Amino acid sequence: MPFSLHTPAHAELLIKKSRFIACVQPVQDRAQAQTIVDALWQQHPGAAHVCWALMAGGQSAAVDDGEPSGTAGRPMLDVLRHQQLEGVLATVVRYFGGVKLGAGGLVRAYTDAVAQALLTAEKIPRQQLVQLRLSLPYPLEGLLRREIAAADAQLLQVGHAALVTLQLSLPQAQAEAFKARIDELGHGRIAWLEPE
Repeated sequence: MPFSLHTPAHAELLIKKSRFIACVQPVQDRAQAQTIVDALWQQHPGAAHVCWALMAGGQSAAVDDGEPSGTAGRPMLDVLRHQQLEGVLATVVRYFGGVKLGAGGLVRAYTDAVAQALLTAEKIPRQQLVQLRLSLPYPLEGLLRREIAAADAQLLQVGHAALVTLQLSLPQAQAEAFKARIDELGHGRIAWLEPE
């Protein structure tokens, strides 16, 4: 089962005078990851490298940012894969201390920095979400909104016309039970539609 992280976690290592500042954090996609990396360059203008790895489905990435090829991004990505993380960005800001670490030393440094940050991270199971869309008469809207809140579902869209149309998302494992409960409460007055 894949996991994500609840909140960002940090670690800092000092190896042969080089400072490695690691952060692991939940992200939605590559665009959000790139924004975070750009912000790190703003926060650390004197850094030699800002290397990063992203596990986000088809948007995964491993960026060495000037370090020898395969010595930073790929080892960081391997740590995320090994820990079965998804939707997670790992970044390591490196301040060069004047002593070269060699390829093996760099791989160990970047791997250890991310692993240390993950030691303090709170992992949460990543659930597959499904979207549901339905229409109902106006008098049932309040009831349905209460059921959505009780199921910890997220209301995505509401439309008001002759009928109220709602689109929501919730964990796939809860979808069938939710639909059955709504059908029971709606007494045949709720219609399930294809999500937009």
